[in-house]
Amino acid sequence: MRVSIAGVPYAQMKSRGRREGRTEWSNTVQQQTAHLEPLRGPCRVRVLFRLPPSKYPSDHPYGMDLDNLLKRFFDALEKTVFKSVPGRDGCVIELEAQKRRVGSDAEAGADVEIEPITDVERSWPGAER
Repeated sequence: MRVSIAGVPYAQMKSRGRREGRTEWSNTVQQQTAHLEPLRGPCRVRVLFRLPPSKYPSDHPYGMDLDNLLKRFFDALEKTVFKSVPGRDGCVIELEAQKRRVGSDAEAGADVEIEPITDVERSWPGAER
């Protein structure tokens, strides 16, 4: 499944600026993924966060921490696509994540692809041991 989520991404914790943006982003992710079929098992996730200039303050020239972006994003997906799978976002066994600067809030968001993995044993490096 693939979906593009429109909105300004926020990280798990925010110490400055619009703190209410955290809840808004979580709600946006939930609303824009509510129509997707819930997973039933392990999956692979690819996500690209499109971050506006405001997410690149002078003391963080490379943007927000990717791990914190993922935490809030996955927590929001626990209410939609991960809601039926045991362990919720623990079902993600393979992950590719990127962040990219965009020119404005209007271009901001996240592009996500979630692919079920049916043969878990073969998906792990060294699983043939």
